[in-house]
Amino acid sequence: MEPDFKEGDQVLVSTLNFNNLKGPKKLETHLKKKPTPQEIVEVEDSPGPVKRIIKARKIRLNGKYQRQYLVRFKNQKADKDKWLAEDAIPDENLHLRRFRASRRTEQSNK
Repeated sequence: MEPDFKEGDQVLVSTLNFNNLKGPKKLETHLKKKPTPQEIVEVEDSPGPVKRIIKARKIRLNGKYQRQYLVRFKNQKADKDKWLAEDAIPDENLHLRRFRASRRTEQSNK
């Protein structure tokens, strides 16, 4: 005659055949190194060619001053403008020359 057990019934379990109740003393090799999260890489679309440079600013990054320029891209609205370092601007020489020339004319007109 077998005992009639139902799900949720409380029963006593014999520990006679359990050799090690505390678990292994050493971790297995695959458990020693904890998994690290994957790095999230943001893929940024190239906004396109530069229309013009609007402003310049000088900021401090890593203890050094760096000049950044507010760049407007062709076929983009003003909310898509970005602050870029001088070396990150495509065709930087042409656009920086135009920007500096326009600033000189603005200052001479004042």
